Amino acid sequence: MIRARINPSPIPEIAPKPVVGVLLPLPLSGAYDYKLPAGSNARRGVLVSAPLGSRDVLGVVWGAAEGTLGDNRLKVAQPLEGAPALPAKLCDFIDWVADYTLNPPGAILAMALRSRGAFEPEARRIAYVKGSVTPPRMSEPRHRALEVAGDGLARSVSGLAEDANVSAAVVRGLIGANALVPTELPEFAPFRAPDTGFAAPSLNGDQGRAAAVLTAAVAERKFSAHLLDGVTGSGKTEVYFEAVASALKAGKQVLILLPEIALTTQFLERFAARFGARPAEWHSDVSQKERRRVYRAVMNGEARVVVGARSSLFLPFSELGLVIVDEEHEQAFKQQDGAIYHARDMAVVRARIEDCPVVLASATPSLESFVNAVSGRYTHLKLTARHGVAEMPVVQLVDLRHAFKDGAPARAGDAPDVEHKGQWLSPPLRAALDNVLAAGEQAMLFLNRRGYAPLTLCEACGHKFTCPHCSAWLVEHKYKKRLACHQCGYELPMPSDCPECHETGTLIACGPGVERVAEEFAAFFPNARYAIASSDTMNGPAETQGALRLFAKGEVDVLIGTQIVAKGHHFPQLTLVGVVDADLGGSDGDLRARERTFQLLHQVSGRAGRAEKPGLVLLQTRNPDDAVMQALVKGDRDGFYEQERGFREAAAAPPFGRLAALVISGHDGEAVREIARQLGRCAPPARDVKVWGPTPAFYALLRGQTRERLLVQAAKGVDMQAYLKAWLALVKVPNAVRVTVDVDPVSFF
Repeated sequence: MIRARINPSPIPEIAPKPVVGVLLPLPLSGAYDYKLPAGSNARRGVLVSAPLGSRDVLGVVWGAAEGTLGDNRLKVAQPLEGAPALPAKLCDFIDWVADYTLNPPGAILAMALRSRGAFEPEARRIAYVKGSVTPPRMSEPRHRALEVAGDGLARSVSGLAEDANVSAAVVRGLIGANALVPTELPEFAPFRAPDTGFAAPSLNGDQGRAAAVLTAAVAERKFSAHLLDGVTGSGKTEVYFEAVASALKAGKQVLILLPEIALTTQFLERFAARFGARPAEWHSDVSQKERRRVYRAVMNGEARVVVGARSSLFLPFSELGLVIVDEEHEQAFKQQDGAIYHARDMAVVRARIEDCPVVLASATPSLESFVNAVSGRYTHLKLTARHGVAEMPVVQLVDLRHAFKDGAPARAGDAPDVEHKGQWLSPPLRAALDNVLAAGEQAMLFLNRRGYAPLTLCEACGHKFTCPHCSAWLVEHKYKKRLACHQCGYELPMPSDCPECHETGTLIACGPGVERVAEEFAAFFPNARYAIASSDTMNGPAETQGALRLFAKGEVDVLIGTQIVAKGHHFPQLTLVGVVDADLGGSDGDLRARERTFQLLHQVSGRAGRAEKPGLVLLQTRNPDDAVMQALVKGDRDGFYEQERGFREAAAAPPFGRLAALVISGHDGEAVREIARQLGRCAPPARDVKVWGPTPAFYALLRGQTRERLLVQAAKGVDMQAYLKAWLALVKVPNAVRVTVDVDPVSFF
C-alpha cells in the first residue's frame, strides 16, 4: 500500500557546493577540479586538504574549475580550518615563474608549501609563574626558585630549574604546593622587532646619496630596480640597511637574499649590531621546527625581515615592501635541480608583482645587471671608494713562466719535495708571506679547487681514476685517505697499487688542491698557524663560521681556502692575498667564463687591506697579458665590462640575445640519444632562432644517467617560451627519459 504524506513541509533549498580548480604541490600540468563544502570560501589562495587516490594532499584553490568532469564525479576538498590563505600576489608570482621557466605550476607551488606544519593548529605550551601561595616548608632551593619566578617571566620546569640552579624536583614540588601556577604560552616565541634607531651609522657622501635614493624609492611604494655598485669594503650593506630601516618605519616587510649559507652568520651579526635584533632566517640549515615558526611569522606579518637563500622568494609575505639581493652576481642564485630558476631575476619579478623596490648589490655586478644599469633600466648607484681610511689593495702579477729560480714552471705530477718543481707557491709569494708573518699580520691563500689533487694517475700505465657513475675524475683527499667524485659523492679508499697494471708505488697526484697548498705552506712555514677552509674540511656553516671567527680574532695566521672565503668577509689584519692559480676556470668554454673569473678574483682580492693597513694581492698566472689579469692589475673593471659587452653584443649572446638549454637524461643511454636526435630533427624553423646539437653534455654521464644537450639561441625579441612549448609538443618522451628545460642557463655542464 502506498502511503501519501499529508501536508508535507517544504524542502529547504541547499546552496550548491562550489566547484573550483585546486593546484596541488606536485609536478602536474595544472589544477584539478574539486568541490568545496557548501558555504566555503572559494577565493584564490585558500588552503585545502584534497583527496588524491588513497591519500589527502595539501592544495590551494587556484581559480575557476575547468568543468571537464560531471559534478557527481568530483571529490570534496576540505578547507584547512584556521589556516590563512596564501597571498594573492604570491599566487600570481608562482604562475609567472612557472610560465617563464616552463615548469609545472605545481612544482613551483611546492616551494611555497615546504612547511606544511605551519598550517596546522598552533600547539600551546605550559609554563609557570609565581603564585600567591607560600608553602609551609621553605628550603633554600625553594627560596631561589620563587625569587627567580617572581620576575613575572613564564618558564618551563626545566627552564626555571636551570635559571634558579635547582633541581627539577624542587620546581615540581612548588607546583604541587600551588606556589607556581601554570599559564599557556604560544608554541613559538615571537620575533623581536628590529629597532630602526638602534645604531644608526655615519655615512660618507657617496653612501648618503645612495641611501637617500633608496629610502625615497621605498617611500614611493612602487616598483623600481636599483644596482648598488660599490667597490669591496665601500659599505654597501650600511647603505641598503638604511633602505631596510625606511621600509620598517613604513610598516613593511623586507626580504634579503644571500647566495650562500656560509655568509649568513656574519650577516646576522651585522644586522643585529645595526637594528638590535636578529632577523628571521630561511635556508636549508634551518630546522623544520624553526621553518614552521618562520613561515607562520612571515604569513601573519610578525617577522618583519627575512634573510635567506633563494627559496625564501616563495615565502608568503603579506606586506613586502623591499627586496634586496646581496652579491647579485653569484652563480649560486641559480637553482639547477628540480624547478630551474634564477633567484636574482625572479627577485626582480617578485618586487614588480609586489610593487616595491628591489636592490641588487655587488662589487662585481653580473654583465646583465651592469648593462641594465648603464642603459638606464636600473638606477645605477655607485660607491667608488672604501669606507673610512681603507684603500684598495695593490694588485701584482706573478708570471709562473719565469717565477722560479731555474725558470722551470710547476708541472703536474712533480713530487712536492723536488726543489722548484711541483711547487705551487712561487718565490715572490713566499717572500711576501715571510714579510706578512714577520710583521704579525695575516694572509690568505686562495685556490678554487677542493681536495689534495684533482687527478690521480699511474705513471707506469697511464691509468686515470674516474668515477664509475660520472664522466669526472676522482679527486684525492689526502687527509681522509680517499678518492671522491665531487659530482655524485662516490668514494673509495686510496689504493696502494694501480687497478689496471697492479704496479705499486706508481700512483701520482696531478695538480694542486687546497690540501696540497696547505701541505706546501706548512713545509715552508712550519711555525705559522694556518687553517683550511673548504666544504670538505668544514662540516656545515657553523664550523665554517667558527674557523672564520678564529681567523678574525688573529688566532690563525694564514687562511687557505676555496671560494668559501672569497666574499662577504671582513678581516682587519688581512694584508696579503695570494691567488695560487689565477687562470683556473678562465677558459672552460662557458660564455661567462672570463666574467666569472674576473668577479671571483676581484672579490677575493677585496679581502685584503680593508682596515688601516694597506693590502697586497699577488696573482700567480701563466697568462699575464690576458685581459682579465690586466684589468685586475689596473683596477679597470668598467673597461673590462665594456670589452665583454662588445663580445656578447657581437655574438648576440646574453644580455643581447636569449639562450635556453634542453638536457635529455636517463639510465638508458640509447633511449636518451634517440629522443635527443628526434628533438634535433624536428626543431621548428623560425626567424632569429638557431638550434645547436644534440651533443653529449659536458658531463655526459652524471649520477649514472646519460646526458645529451641541445642549445637554443634566439634574438632578444623572440618569445622563447612559446617556441619551446611548440617544439616539445612534437616529440613523445617515454617515462624512462627526462627532458629538462633551462631558460637563461648560467652553466653549460
